[in-house]
Amino acid sequence: MSTKDPAASWLRGTLPLALAAILARGDQHGYALVQELAARGFGAVRGGALYPVLGRMEADGLVEARWEPGDGGPGRKVYRVTEAGRARLTEEAGSWQQFSAAMDHLLKSDTSDTSDTSDTKESS
Repeated sequence: MSTKDPAASWLRGTLPLALAAILARGDQHGYALVQELAARGFGAVRGGALYPVLGRMEADGLVEARWEPGDGGPGRKVYRVTEAGRARLTEEAGSWQQFSAAMDHLLKSDTSDTSDTSDTKESS
């Protein structure tokens, strides 16, 4: 296994689900999403990973974006989950629970539950 943080590769596949879960709680701009992900233990998510995912989610109709004027600074894009996004979140949350339970079971299973077929082959 690599010494790199494995969560970084796992996050690539789950980032849309994580973003939808955060946005289901309320509208957020990109920097706030990055902060929320970090606060929830997802590590530092760079804009180069975040914004393409948000763009795909927007193109798929899962989020909507609007520009808000900045307080003394530049405006910012604020994202909101759509009804289609909420429906997808519910669906994917169920799938994630099943996958997570299966992985937990696999990782916690007693190794004595599996038989080593190599012993059987050698004695034949």
